[in-house]
Amino acid sequence: MGQRCFIALGANLGRPAETVRQALDVLRELPQTEYVAASSLYRTAPVGLKHQPDFINAVAEVITSLPALTLLHALFAIEERFGRQRSVKNAPRTLDLDLLLYGDVISTALELTLPHPRLQERAFVLAPLAELQPALIIPVHGAVSDLLRQCTDQKIERLRDKGDKSPGFS
Repeated sequence: MGQRCFIALGANLGRPAETVRQALDVLRELPQTEYVAASSLYRTAPVGLKHQPDFINAVAEVITSLPALTLLHALFAIEERFGRQRSVKNAPRTLDLDLLLYGDVISTALELTLPHPRLQERAFVLAPLAELQPALIIPVHGAVSDLLRQCTDQKIERLRDKGDKSPGFS
């Protein structure tokens, strides 16, 4: 039996909605991993560096027998396939993949903090998580629905469906 994991996806360069959809397809190919579901796509305002395009975000749910660090490194490799370059914190990006939760594991290791830091204060992660698992309890922080209610000041828009072809987001 594997660990139930949640992975955040985000992009705001190039064709972000297409990139996120393609990255969801790539997640289906992870070894020793069962792809369970993906949230809708969400358009969200940037956090941190404000003068950049809006992001397209989603969350995927998987069950994996990969160790947490192996999964994290696989996510980094997927980012690289999509042209991710790490520069300044919160910079625009072609693709960002974050391991949000790895079962109920709590870790403060240098390379991997679980639950993901600041997960509890980011609507762009909490809204898709709540869509997938409305009763989800995030270790240390509490119910995803309660945490999302504390983020009402953050601009977030659920796109019509997973296949939304709105202008500028395909």
